[in-house]
Amino acid sequence: MNHTSQAFLTAANGGQPPNYERIKEEYEVAELGASHGSTSVRTTVINMPREVAVPDHVVWSLFNTLFLNFCCLGFIAYAYSVKSRDRKMVGDVTGAQAYASTAKCLNISALVLSILLVVITVIAVVSIVFSARLYT
Repeated sequence: MNHTSQAFLTAANGGQPPNYERIKEEYEVAELGASHGSTSVRTTVINMPREVAVPDHVVWSLFNTLFLNFCCLGFIAYAYSVKSRDRKMVGDVTGAQAYASTAKCLNISALVLSILLVVITVIAVVSIVFSARLYT
């Protein structure tokens, strides 16, 4: 028997190893701030959802594909959205989040660039019509 095991086997314990459960319970009661004589134990319940909701942005991508398809960014975003939905159905949450993030960035880019294109076109048409009226 080595020196470390002899320290745990003392005459006070009757030659038996110490009761680790008793030590654990005393630690939990002391940790919770209750008195040592209290027998109540507090529990905490954490409800974990079975499925993590990963937005795949398919509807947004389809809208950008049909209406605001600037440089085919809407179509590419739609492809990534479908890949994200496929990964989600398989159970690969990390892959689904990666594809969804890419689809979101592409959707934002398509939306911003398309809105800028519409605004620039409207300004150009108004300025051309205004300047044509001045010279006639």
